[in-house]
Amino acid sequence: MNKLKIGLPKGSLQESTFELFRKAGIKIYADARSYRPSCDDPELDIVLVRAQEIPRYVDEKVFDCGITGLDWILETGAKVEEICDLRYAKSGFRQVRWVLAVPENSRIKSVKDLKGKRLATELVQVVRKYLKKNRVPAEVEFSWGATEVKVPELCDAIVELTETGSSLRANKLKILEEVLVSTTKFIANSSAVKNAWKKEKIENITLLLKGALAAESMVGLKMNVEQKNLSSIVKILPALKQPTVSQLALKGWVALEVILDESEAKEIIPKLKRSGAQGIIEYPLNKVIP
Repeated sequence: MNKLKIGLPKGSLQESTFELFRKAGIKIYADARSYRPSCDDPELDIVLVRAQEIPRYVDEKVFDCGITGLDWILETGAKVEEICDLRYAKSGFRQVRWVLAVPENSRIKSVKDLKGKRLATELVQVVRKYLKKNRVPAEVEFSWGATEVKVPELCDAIVELTETGSSLRANKLKILEEVLVSTTKFIANSSAVKNAWKKEKIENITLLLKGALAAESMVGLKMNVEQKNLSSIVKILPALKQPTVSQLALKGWVALEVILDESEAKEIIPKLKRSGAQGIIEYPLNKVIP
């Protein structure tokens, strides 16, 4: 049997990655200590490693493909094919930021004030390029974690990953500048892309993952509508395309189904009810394939 070897992130992204695959129709099973989870797709060989390592393993053809962050692709300098952007993170489906931060009472006001200073970060190579771009000579040291607590005693500033900034604020740090915006990427190596079977398998997975992400903020609505009210109700409904309308057994009534943004549903449902719609059902979606 053909196999596609895929590296998925162990750690903070693991659960949200598993959930995304589940919505895409691929169920992955792993306990807390497992690095080789099982899967209901026999053509997938999954290995869990840290996201930081995945670009290198894909580049070196240890994995055919993998999911990691743009930040780690840039940090490692790995030569990989970016198949698609998967905008999700550990606490939700969003992008993350690497930011330059200093203590609230620091005299450092911008990157230009870092001349001769020391920075701590996990993203050493990217930060060095950032400083070089700004023509600021400063020392950059690798941080093994708990980076927020290192200023001001162990360093003058940090470049740290944040989604909401809450952890930085809790540690009395202020953000000065954004160094990098990163999203999650589905990547592959050139050999896998050139292999006909693997290429098709990767494309199939991409379609399903993107469909699952597209569905994350959308819901479906079903309702029964009297024929005479149909045109007025259709005008209320925003949709990807025209709503689906089917005849009911009861003469003069139709069933109507539509997909829309979840944020719009709470505004639209009362309007639909007032316009004569009955039996309104809102339901979640797993995938939306345009």
